[in-house]
Amino acid sequence: MTTKQRFRNNKYRLEVRERDHGPAHCHLVGGEVDVIIYFDTLATDGAWPRGLRAEVMQWVEVNLADLWREWHIWHR
Repeated sequence: MTTKQRFRNNKYRLEVRERDHGPAHCHLVGGEVDVIIYFDTLATDGAWPRGLRAEVMQWVEVNLADLWREWHIWHR
Protein backbone atom coordinates (compact mmCIF):
# COMPACT_ATOMS: atom_id res chain seq x y z
CA MET A 1 0.00 0.00 0.00
CA THR A 2 1.24 3.46 -0.84
CA THR A 3 -0.05 6.61 0.81
CA LYS A 4 -0.14 9.20 -1.95
CA GLN A 5 -1.47 12.21 -0.02
CA ARG A 6 -2.73 13.17 3.43
CA PHE A 7 -5.58 15.55 4.20
CA ARG A 8 -6.82 17.46 7.26
CA ASN A 9 -3.67 17.33 9.37
CA ASN A 10 -3.02 13.68 8.48
CA LYS A 11 -6.44 12.50 9.65
CA TYR A 12 -7.29 11.10 6.20
CA ARG A 13 -4.96 9.51 3.67
CA LEU A 14 -5.28 8.57 0.02
CA GLU A 15 -3.95 5.06 -0.69
CA VAL A 16 -3.23 2.88 -3.67
CA ARG A 17 -3.23 -0.73 -2.46
CA GLU A 18 -1.25 -3.59 -3.89
CA ARG A 19 -3.13 -6.58 -5.28
CA ASP A 20 -6.45 -4.79 -4.79
CA HIS A 21 -9.53 -5.67 -6.84
CA GLY A 22 -10.27 -3.93 -10.15
CA PRO A 23 -11.23 -1.60 -11.66
CA ALA A 24 -8.35 0.79 -10.93
CA HIS A 25 -9.06 2.95 -7.89
CA CYS A 26 -7.69 4.44 -4.69
CA HIS A 27 -9.06 4.64 -1.16
CA LEU A 28 -9.54 7.65 1.08
CA VAL A 29 -9.26 6.24 4.61
CA GLY A 30 -9.16 7.48 8.16
CA GLY A 31 -11.17 6.54 11.22
CA GLU A 32 -14.37 4.92 9.98
CA VAL A 33 -14.00 6.38 6.46
CA ASP A 34 -13.22 4.25 3.40
CA VAL A 35 -14.19 6.02 0.19
CA ILE A 36 -13.23 4.43 -3.14
CA ILE A 37 -12.37 6.72 -6.07
CA TYR A 38 -12.34 5.06 -9.50
CA PHE A 39 -9.69 6.38 -11.88
CA ASP A 40 -11.51 5.83 -15.16
CA THR A 41 -14.70 7.74 -14.28
CA LEU A 42 -13.76 9.58 -11.05
CA ALA A 43 -16.95 8.11 -9.58
CA THR A 44 -16.84 7.42 -5.86
CA ASP A 45 -18.31 4.87 -3.49
CA GLY A 46 -18.65 5.46 0.24
CA ALA A 47 -19.60 8.19 2.70
CA TRP A 48 -17.44 11.31 2.57
CA PRO A 49 -16.43 13.31 5.63
CA ARG A 50 -18.16 16.70 5.59
CA GLY A 51 -16.50 19.24 3.32
CA LEU A 52 -13.62 17.03 2.17
CA ARG A 53 -14.84 15.79 -1.22
CA ALA A 54 -13.92 18.89 -3.27
CA GLU A 55 -10.41 19.10 -1.82
CA VAL A 56 -9.64 15.42 -2.39
CA MET A 57 -11.16 15.26 -5.86
CA GLN A 58 -9.23 18.34 -6.96
CA TRP A 59 -6.00 16.67 -5.82
CA VAL A 60 -6.95 13.39 -7.56
CA GLU A 61 -7.70 15.15 -10.85
CA VAL A 62 -4.34 16.98 -10.82
CA ASN A 63 -2.43 13.80 -9.90
CA LEU A 64 -4.43 11.21 -11.85
CA ALA A 65 -1.54 10.20 -14.14
CA ASP A 66 0.63 9.43 -11.11
CA LEU A 67 -2.17 7.42 -9.50
CA TRP A 68 -2.55 5.35 -12.71
CA ARG A 69 1.22 4.70 -12.75
CA GLU A 70 1.15 3.57 -9.14
CA TRP A 71 -1.80 1.24 -9.83
CA HIS A 72 0.06 -0.37 -12.75
CA ILE A 73 3.18 -0.90 -10.62
CA TRP A 74 1.17 -2.87 -8.04
CA HIS A 75 -1.05 -4.73 -10.53
CA ARG A 76 1.24 -6.14 -13.24
